[in-house]
Amino acid sequence: MIEDRKLDHISLSLSKEVESAVDTGFRDIIPVHRALPEQSLDEIDTSTSFFGKKLKAPLVIAGMTGGHEKAMRINEALATAAQEVGVAMGVGSQRAAIEDRGLGKTYSVVREAAPDAFLIANLGAVQFGAGGYTIEEAEKAVSMIEADALAIHLNPLHEAVQPEGDRDFRGCLEAVAALEGLSVPWIAKETGAGISRTDAKAIEKAGAAGIDVGGLGGTSFAAVESYREGADRELAQRFRDWGIPTAASTIEVLEATSLPVISTGGLRDGVDLAKALALGAAAGGMALPLLKEAVKGPEAVKKKLSHIIGELKTAMFLMGAGDIDGLRKSDLVIMGRTREWLEARGIDHRRYANRNIYK
Repeated sequence: MIEDRKLDHISLSLSKEVESAVDTGFRDIIPVHRALPEQSLDEIDTSTSFFGKKLKAPLVIAGMTGGHEKAMRINEALATAAQEVGVAMGVGSQRAAIEDRGLGKTYSVVREAAPDAFLIANLGAVQFGAGGYTIEEAEKAVSMIEADALAIHLNPLHEAVQPEGDRDFRGCLEAVAALEGLSVPWIAKETGAGISRTDAKAIEKAGAAGIDVGGLGGTSFAAVESYREGADRELAQRFRDWGIPTAASTIEVLEATSLPVISTGGLRDGVDLAKALALGAAAGGMALPLLKEAVKGPEAVKKKLSHIIGELKTAMFLMGAGDIDGLRKSDLVIMGRTREWLEARGIDHRRYANRNIYK
């Protein structure tokens, strides 16, 4: 049952080592410190416009769960905190509630708890391809949580190693392109293996309004699946580190398209968030660190989010950026494996280092 699988994913993410051993690449992104920041830390402005809606900080609580009673409590805690702190939030795949309407409450609770927050509904691309979903199911998912956008998640790696996975990804792009006319914008979202320039261009052409890179370096769903009963553990473990590291994927997508980019996948603090935004991302997304707090309740999530935003402000101050637009103009030096990746892919890393050289 999908409901049982949802509970497995939550329990294993909280109790097992499920993160990739491969670094996100953000360690290779070195902000150029400003000894004369010419800013007041107390006046740093983290607010931003996100798909036309104002956020107090460019942070998305990445879609994680739903479809189970325990998931409902987690979603409620996350949404309550999102409302109070002023950040966006996504939910996990809503396929469970599309197929069993009785599970809808585990998702709809987020709008009840967060009447003003930017909320992102979620369905899988494979359901629109081989699964036969149409704009009708998409609108049901949007209506269920009164969403401001719909994430179409791309998870071929997860499906490939999942015992009951959907492995036929033919026709997905054509099917999601037929979502033209959807009542809200849709965002393509990977789930831990990243998005390349090639796929980003195809996604933009298909009509997406944004791309969430969902890169390598955070929770590995191959690792999660390796702990499940009936899984091919050897296969799943073999692919736990497969994909494009988040920093490299963020840059690839930014180079390939003009779409707003959400940098998700292994971001763990406000410094990671500052680096992603300085690269050009519209927002950063986080999941596992907030899931661990959500089981304690909304106040724990709120405290964690506030701490992350405090770190973001401090990083901005030290980079000489008074607001998010200024942060995107700050200098970054790209080192190590991320630099090697960019060089191999023909992307000029030096332009990030010299934005302010003539100012």
